[in-house]
Order: sequence, then C-alpha cells, then structure tokens
Amino acid sequence: MKYDVRAGGRRFEVVVDGGRVTVDGHRCDSHLAAVPGTPLVHLLLAGESWTVAVEPLVGGRWALGVGGERFEVEAVDERTGQIRALTGTKAVAPRAGTVRAPMPGLVVRIEVAEGQRVESGAGLVVVEAMKMENELRAPHGGRVERVHVRVGEAVEKGTPLVTLASPEPSS
Repeated sequence: MKYDVRAGGRRFEVVVDGGRVTVDGHRCDSHLAAVPGTPLVHLLLAGESWTVAVEPLVGGRWALGVGGERFEVEAVDERTGQIRALTGTKAVAPRAGTVRAPMPGLVVRIEVAEGQRVESGAGLVVVEAMKMENELRAPHGGRVERVHVRVGEAVEKGTPLVTLASPEPSS
C-alpha cells in the first residue's frame, strides 16, 4: 500500500509491503507491534527500536509522541489521494482545538499562559509518563484560549491540557 505522508513540513512517499517499508525509494525491514492496554506501539525500523505514543486524530492525521517530542503526521493512502484530486477537496488542518494528554502522566511544567500567542511547534505542556518527560507542542500557531491543568496534576489519556484558538488576522 502506498501512502503520501506529511510530517514536520516535509512530504514522504511511503510504500508498505508486508515487513518491508520503502521511504522515498529507500527500502528497510520493519516490524510494528501494539503494546496491549496502552496507546504505545513498538516500532523496529532498519534495525533501530522506537517506542511511539499514537493518538488518532481526524482525516488521516495522527499525533505521535517519540523521544519526548510530539509530532502531527498526515498519512493519506493512494486511493484517498486520488479521490481528493478528482473532487478538488483537500485535508484542512484545524486552526483551533485542544491538545490532549496522549497517555496517563503527571504535569511537570506549563510553558504558556492564557491569552499568549504561540507559533506552530511551540512547547505548551510537559507531561512525565513512564519516567520520560514528553513536551507537547502546538500543532499550529494561534492564541492560548485556556490552560486546563496545573503543575503537579495527574492526568489520564485524553485529558484536555491546552486549548488553542485560531490566530487572529493581522491588521
């Protein structure tokens, strides 16, 4: 199956064929296994091992937490891409929304205040989970509408952390 993947402002062509993955023409062995009872998957890719927190969003988008960083990724299969091309529809990234805890943890730092403007990728909240600090970042620029948590608060998977409003038009 072929996918058009967008992550971090970059675009990749990814072909998955059983245990082989080809990314932009480079083939490598891979294995993906869910960790039961958690939002985690274990990924073995080209001999390197990764534990990734996975949160499904909408429209083929996913929030991934790996190595203490949070990334939003869009993966569109070939068929969906063709339908979008024929109908002229495009995936639209939300310009407002709530960043939620990808797994249970403890809020150790809040890096923003209500009313503050943030750029895409700015750190919002740091949640410690499984002895690792995970900095959750803004998926897009905007204004911090609400901070839902306090430092020291225990959160469950899906707990609202920060709500971003659409950026206001410049005058």
